[in-house]
Amino acid sequence: MLRLTKKLLFGIEAVLDIAYNAGGKPVQAAAVTKRQGIPARYLEQVLQALVREGILAGQRGPGGGYRLARERRRISVGDIVRVIRKIETAPDPITHSPGSPLGHHVLRPLWLELQGEFMTRLDAITIEDLCHRAKRAELKPDIAASIDFTI
Repeated sequence: MLRLTKKLLFGIEAVLDIAYNAGGKPVQAAAVTKRQGIPARYLEQVLQALVREGILAGQRGPGGGYRLARERRRISVGDIVRVIRKIETAPDPITHSPGSPLGHHVLRPLWLELQGEFMTRLDAITIEDLCHRAKRAELKPDIAASIDFTI
């Protein structure tokens, strides 16, 4: 069942933050944590899952961090949702619960149908779309976070 969990919300926010604030350089997890108020314990697990699934790419070492693994227009919110759902540990009440015949043969199929429609909609929304929304909301990218003062 698709539900908005903290981990799911943090994952979407983290990818959007990285896309919006990268400025051509990797974004450090600490900067995302600070800007978004995302607890570090959630963020690292989410970021690593997104790297494993090819949404983000990690760069180690000084000046390292995370960047998008592909263009913003090629990453959908649905892509992120699928990755985060894989790492969530709560049991799915649609597939893992007792219930009446009405629940199993009427309500659960209806919910799965609606969930499919919702995922189709999320697949149509890209990180590029969300970045445009942020610009229309007049949110300024954190340019200072992407400036390197090393000589």
